[in-house]
Amino acid sequence: MVFSSIPFLFFFLPLCLILYYAVPFSIKNGILLVFSLIFYAWGEPVYILLMLFATLVDYANGLLMERFGTTKIKRTFFLCCSIIVNLSVLAFFKYADFLIININGLFRTDISPLGLGLPVGISFFTFQTMSYIIDLYRGEVETEHNYFTYLTYVSMFPQLVAGPIVRFSDINAELHKRTLYRTEIETGLLRFMQGLFKKVLIANQVGALWEELRMIDASQISVTTAWIGAACFTLQLYFDFSAYSDMAIGMGWMLGFHFNENFNYPLSSISVTDFWRRWHISLSTWFRDYVYIPLGGNRKGVLKQLRNMAIVWFLTGLWHGAAWNFVLWGVYYGILLALEKFVWGKGLAKLPKFIQHLYAILIVVFGFVIFTFDDMGALGTYLSSMFGIAGNPFFGTEIFWYLGNYGVVLFVACILAFPVYPWFKEKVTTLVKAASTTFSVLSMIGYVALFLLATAYLVNDTYNPFLYFRF
Repeated sequence: MVFSSIPFLFFFLPLCLILYYAVPFSIKNGILLVFSLIFYAWGEPVYILLMLFATLVDYANGLLMERFGTTKIKRTFFLCCSIIVNLSVLAFFKYADFLIININGLFRTDISPLGLGLPVGISFFTFQTMSYIIDLYRGEVETEHNYFTYLTYVSMFPQLVAGPIVRFSDINAELHKRTLYRTEIETGLLRFMQGLFKKVLIANQVGALWEELRMIDASQISVTTAWIGAACFTLQLYFDFSAYSDMAIGMGWMLGFHFNENFNYPLSSISVTDFWRRWHISLSTWFRDYVYIPLGGNRKGVLKQLRNMAIVWFLTGLWHGAAWNFVLWGVYYGILLALEKFVWGKGLAKLPKFIQHLYAILIVVFGFVIFTFDDMGALGTYLSSMFGIAGNPFFGTEIFWYLGNYGVVLFVACILAFPVYPWFKEKVTTLVKAASTTFSVLSMIGYVALFLLATAYLVNDTYNPFLYFRF
């Protein structure tokens, strides 16, 4: 089940909220847990057992750490037990076939791949369970004694399958005591609607154009069309993933939880470093706090800092998927970040902002081409087309057909990828203070109209993926 689906919008979420608001606080976590498990079981119920196993391991090791972890050695033992189990489960389900295929290719063996289905959101909830046991080891959170409260944290449906990655320390207090305010519920509803509009009216439409372009033989398209295709996938991925985060954060507010922001207009970045401060913030900070800093960060000299950066970005790429293009994508960013930090970063900062932005956006668009093609041959062909290496023309007339059919949505996507909406909202709010009631009414009419339009698209369209479900 995805958020931008008729069953979720008109049945699952309304029923959940009605029951959630109707019961006393002592039962709210129970309602949330039941609906979260139903949500996860919608597509593949057997994998609930996997999530229950993972949460039991961390919950039990947390109790054992509290009860018997009187020395650092004992605490480390329980921490390692938990991490080894978590990473083993993740590696088995996500990377076993990848390893088998590469062993077969390297040693000419004929081991049959396991063909296991990837549990939805396993990368996300594994990092969440690991954050709990690591923070507990560090003494940054208290042991959770109620297993069902801990399971509610891990399985909470707004952020379960595609983030943002929520640490136990972020919502520990709210799991035990929270207050629902009407203004926050309204704010959360509007944030959810904004995400829905971004997903259905922008991400899906831009993604449809990318799917059309992707089906064409890349060696036959013009350089310009190839770059438009790359830009389309970049916009689709940004609006798709940021929309999911908007909806997750909005539902969190409606349920009394406050999740951290996950995106901050990353396509307006002026450097690669700036981009990764704005894109998938919860993942970047997770690797910073649980991998980069424990390895030593930048405290032990340049060579070790470069080593630490290499490890982090190799793992970041591998986290996204079991294919070499994801590893290449991570290495690509690791090298660029190192070059920015130690070679041309200071010079870049002195250039006009327009040049800095152009530099960053070209790197990001090129990087997402690496990200989307798990077939290295297809990746090579598409990159050749982008730079005219395959002999394809720079400009082709087919571009007029695509722009004629998708030009409006591409224009809107490019505008909204920058912080235009907050700026416009602030200006309008300032101008209409004297007519705030009228402005509020018009805003609500706009939201209702866009919701009806989004619903119409959902009823008629069959293309409605969430790209990050596969991670």
